[in-house]
Amino acid sequence: MLTVLIDYGAGNLHSAEKAFQRMARETGAGAVIISPRAEDVARADRIVLPGDGAFPACMEGLKAETDLYEALIEAVEQKARPFLGICVGMQLMARAGFEYRETPGLGWIDGAVRRIAPADPSLKIPHMGWNDLVIDRPHPVLEGISTGDHAYFVHSYQMEMADRSQLLAHCDYAGPVTAIVGRDTLVGTQFHPEKSQAAGLRLIANWLTWKP
Repeated sequence: MLTVLIDYGAGNLHSAEKAFQRMARETGAGAVIISPRAEDVARADRIVLPGDGAFPACMEGLKAETDLYEALIEAVEQKARPFLGICVGMQLMARAGFEYRETPGLGWIDGAVRRIAPADPSLKIPHMGWNDLVIDRPHPVLEGISTGDHAYFVHSYQMEMADRSQLLAHCDYAGPVTAIVGRDTLVGTQFHPEKSQAAGLRLIANWLTWKP
C-alpha cells in the first residue's frame, strides 16, 4: 500500500511526513512518501492534500500543476481512493472560498470557506492553538477520539457547511468552527493532525487503515 502526500508548494510537509510514516509503521499501512509527481498520485492507494497559506494561492498552485491536478481528480473522483485534506487542503474540498476573492474549490464538500467571525470580538483571528473537539457524528476515522480531545488549529477562515450531514466534528470559538468534514471516501481536518499529539496520531492511524 502506498500513501502519497501531495507536494504542490503549499507548505512544509516534513512534520506531516514523519507523523504519517510513524503511524503507517505502527499499523502496517505500507509506504508513505511526499511527491509532486502525477504518476505517484496515479498509483497511490491513499492521498493526502496538505495546505498552508491563502485559499486562492493554494488552489491556483494546485491547478498550475496540470498533470498533478488531473491525476488527483481521477484518483479521487473516478477511482474513489481514500483522501484526506489538511488545513487549507481541507478548505479546498469546498465548493468555493472567499478569501480575498471568490475562488472555486474542488467541490467535494458542500460548503464555502469564509473568514471566522466569533461572537466575542475580543477573540483574536487567526484562531491559533489548542481547542477541544466536539464530535457531531460517528465515523471510522474518529474511533477512539472523543468530545473534549484536543487538536491544534492555525487558521483565519473556516468551512461553513451547507450540508450538515457532512460535518463530522467542530470546535467552539465563540461560535461553532468546522473541524472535520467527510463523505464517502473523503475526509478533511481543519486542524493539523500531525501537530495534535494523541488525538491527531489516532486519527492518522484510523485513516490509514480505514476501508470505506
